[in-house]
Amino acid sequence: MLSLLLITAGAIQLIYGQQPKEATDYIHPEIGGVGRLLEPTRPTIQQPNQMMRMTPIRKDFLDDRISSFPLLLVSHRLGQVFSMLPYTVGNLTQASWDQPAFYDQGAEQRRPWHYSTYLLDDNTTVEFTPGKKTAIFRFSFPKDAPKVLLFGTYSDAKNQWHFLNDSTLTAMQIFQVDSGHQPIPVYLYGRYSAPAHSGTILNNKIVLRNLVEGSGVKAYSKFYTDQSVISFSYAVSFISPAQAKKNFAEELGGGNINNTNTLSFDDLSASAHQAWRKVMNQIEVEGGTEAEKRSFYTALYRCYERMVNITEDGKYYSGYDNKIHTDSRPFYVDDWTWDTYLAAHPLRAILQPDVEADMVASYVRMYEEGGWMPTFPVIFGDHACMNGFHSSVMILDDYRKGIKNFDVNKAFEGMLKNANEATMLPWRNGPKTVLDDFYYKHGYFPALKEGQKEPVSTVHPFEKRQAVAVTLGGSYDDWAVGQLAGELGKTAIADAFAKRAQNYKNLWNKDRQFFLPKDDKGHWIQIDPKFSGGMGGRMYYDENNGWTYLWQVQEDIPGLTRLMGGKKGFENRLDQLFREGLDRSKYEFWAKFPDATGLVGQFSMGNEPSFFIPYLYNYTDAPWKTQNRIRLLLKTWFGDDIFGIPGDEDGGGMSAFVVFSSMGFYPVIPGHPIYTIGSPLFSKITVHLENGKDFTVIAEGCSDINKYIQSATMNGKPLNKPFFTHDELVQGGVLKLKMGPRPNKQWGGR
Repeated sequence: MLSLLLITAGAIQLIYGQQPKEATDYIHPEIGGVGRLLEPTRPTIQQPNQMMRMTPIRKDFLDDRISSFPLLLVSHRLGQVFSMLPYTVGNLTQASWDQPAFYDQGAEQRRPWHYSTYLLDDNTTVEFTPGKKTAIFRFSFPKDAPKVLLFGTYSDAKNQWHFLNDSTLTAMQIFQVDSGHQPIPVYLYGRYSAPAHSGTILNNKIVLRNLVEGSGVKAYSKFYTDQSVISFSYAVSFISPAQAKKNFAEELGGGNINNTNTLSFDDLSASAHQAWRKVMNQIEVEGGTEAEKRSFYTALYRCYERMVNITEDGKYYSGYDNKIHTDSRPFYVDDWTWDTYLAAHPLRAILQPDVEADMVASYVRMYEEGGWMPTFPVIFGDHACMNGFHSSVMILDDYRKGIKNFDVNKAFEGMLKNANEATMLPWRNGPKTVLDDFYYKHGYFPALKEGQKEPVSTVHPFEKRQAVAVTLGGSYDDWAVGQLAGELGKTAIADAFAKRAQNYKNLWNKDRQFFLPKDDKGHWIQIDPKFSGGMGGRMYYDENNGWTYLWQVQEDIPGLTRLMGGKKGFENRLDQLFREGLDRSKYEFWAKFPDATGLVGQFSMGNEPSFFIPYLYNYTDAPWKTQNRIRLLLKTWFGDDIFGIPGDEDGGGMSAFVVFSSMGFYPVIPGHPIYTIGSPLFSKITVHLENGKDFTVIAEGCSDINKYIQSATMNGKPLNKPFFTHDELVQGGVLKLKMGPRPNKQWGGR
């Protein structure tokens, strides 16, 4: 009878198509598609860490109009090239290019390997699938209507469309860059699946032309065919028109540019899907809810959006010296290290250590080509953003985790140069200033009183000095330099930077128990650490207030604990963080601190500097409070809907927190190869490592209620502390946790 029931159940499953889900089925790129206050996530369609990226241009998920489809997203947040939009409604006029497409949000299908949307007024379905340097759009046009593609640009810079025949085109557009950098030409080679007449429009008149060029010019292709479905296959290059053509041949033409039987849309989509299967299947989870799996795997997907590999056939364009380089090793760009050093790079160090090594090697080449170790490396060079040189922490962390396949001596040279010669000013690049010299001499960044005029012209007028944040971040970066110097046997440098790593103590105000600003005379500046400092607190902190920056000493938690009077004082201060009120309306607070979203008391889940803070209870005698906080934060702020990201996601920076925390552990101190334990969402997590081994977390009895660790073992041996090493992980350990509904206050206390 049991066998019959099982057979019947299987038959019903087949009839209704309810096959067991795989990891990629849980990816929902629309999660977080409406920002709490600032930037939404975007349904980026790409292969993992690859250059070809596309996302429809609109305000956010709730915007019912798409202004265009970019043929290439050059930088995730800094821009795109080659705008395109289908058009079927009436005669072409100059205004046709300015009309956004009204689309059906409910009919939009978003998968990283296949995007589809339906344009309501045009009665047209638009699909997209990505290769590495190539892509294919597929349009399902109405039968009895014009079938037109409108092409444009996202700037007034020079661009060109050259229609070689009725089905082949090349194009070039200039990607506009930050001031002080060299604009980048981007090249395209493409083919239609049906013949077209192409040209431009002048004075509201259609003009047939095979060459359209100029500043901000527009072009079109009109298809004369009975076919309803038309494909546009293309390749892009940062190197040359010839390289774009070669990229097309290699990826879509089987190596032969004259091959007319190129890769189909469905074949390319299947290949891209397989690429996502490979990385998503590295982590298998059991238990948990469907919603938790959607949040988890979508977060994991976002950790593969950046950095991106821009190497083309063994060559790459470098915006760091504006030259073409030959190197068989991949060259990666588009990283926002202030955000990603915390958890995104440490996650990749577990899942893809070889790729992480290539990324670190890319940083080293950027230093060699540009003269500085970058902070926010993008295609055109280092995008001056935020504060700190946290690439130093990232490099140390990777090195200590056994990732050494890069020129570590050259990397250290760049770290040391940044530490001694580069300006620490937020949102600035270049040589040190008088403020940096002051820091080297006095051990803190000097601040101004509110209302005091800025005498140093190089200070960013909006971002200000961020004096406390710079001092705390600089201490961490200096710690990393000193630690790597010790690893390399450079004793004198190690000793010098060990002292500089203690600079954070120079801004500790014992009476008020906060890190507070001092002026250049060494006098305390009296501020309200909750609310002073102008927009985002930037005179003293950065995007957050003094409550967040109270904890920015993860490199020396014992030292910070002593400043707070010991473990109990440290624990009490953590409790107060999560309970402290705003002392004003949310309206007033968020008008000044829009980045401080996802609030629980003064704790801000929506901004990266907060991510490690809930895990600090593991350094007290109350690790159960970490278990409590983490579960609450995941459940409250990381749902599986369009509001499911509480702040700016920033290239995997926030998503990596979700991945780690859902698995039940977290890297509190990048640079120190230790993980601390939280509370897993799933009853079993298996991480398939590149070395062929598995790391497994088993959480017996895990549920929404059973979130507290009762006991633990690592590889069968009792584990009485909430920590384990990277070596234990990569050797294929088994962490077994027994979960329960009430905290075991005796487990894990140090």
